[in-house]
Amino acid sequence: MWRNSALTIAFLFCCSLLSGQSYFNFQLEGQTRFEGKGVPDVHIMNITAGVATISNQNGRFAISVTMGDTLLFSAVQYQRKSLVISASILESSFVYVTLEEFVNELDEVVVRPYNLTGDLIRDMNGMKTEQVVTASTLGLPNAYVKPLMQSERLLKEASLGPFQIGMLTAIPFNPLINAITGRTKMLKKRVARDKKYLLTEQVRNYYPDSIFVKRLGIPAERIDDFMYYCEVDEKFDSIVATDDHIAILNLLRLKSKTYRENNQLE
Repeated sequence: MWRNSALTIAFLFCCSLLSGQSYFNFQLEGQTRFEGKGVPDVHIMNITAGVATISNQNGRFAISVTMGDTLLFSAVQYQRKSLVISASILESSFVYVTLEEFVNELDEVVVRPYNLTGDLIRDMNGMKTEQVVTASTLGLPNAYVKPLMQSERLLKEASLGPFQIGMLTAIPFNPLINAITGRTKMLKKRVARDKKYLLTEQVRNYYPDSIFVKRLGIPAERIDDFMYYCEVDEKFDSIVATDDHIAILNLLRLKSKTYRENNQLE
């Protein structure tokens, strides 16, 4: 009889130890969240017991705790958060931990030696710019005179002759000789040809070669020949002078049809 009573007491004592251990060492489950979504890779450390874990892809975690333990939650982009284990947390057996985003606000930074703040509008308004040095800003004579082409300079010299001391009282023979020999007439044609060439180059710069090849049907190796064909049209100069790219392209389209027919490119 006494032996049975001793066994019963020993059994009850072991049960009480087991139940007490289950109460004081509890496996707490939970989820770390931000804006209603689970946060993965959050470090959860029980700084009281010295154990730790990491939340999974859905933010779920499980860690061993007892009453009064302190859990520390940390992640790179979130503020640290601590949680003290209370009786209500142990009874619920599951806890949601809401994290707050970490915002690192920096003070205004001034970049030396130009006192830049990083605000483009503010920095531009505060900058002191020096006046651009040109012939007009310096007040030089003939600052707005358009430079002459080489052919124009030669024509001017042939028509007026080079300036020499005493030429105002002397008869200039150079213009007379150039007129007789035909040099002046030749230079006038050269000036007209150079101006026409500049207009042609202007049109060539308006459109890439792909426009001539794909839309106008002109082979790449014949674009220069096609432009010369357009030059002889009496309307070419006046239309190009308008700088209307659509009107110029319409002229090129019309000329391309006859050019392809004449050169059997259809």
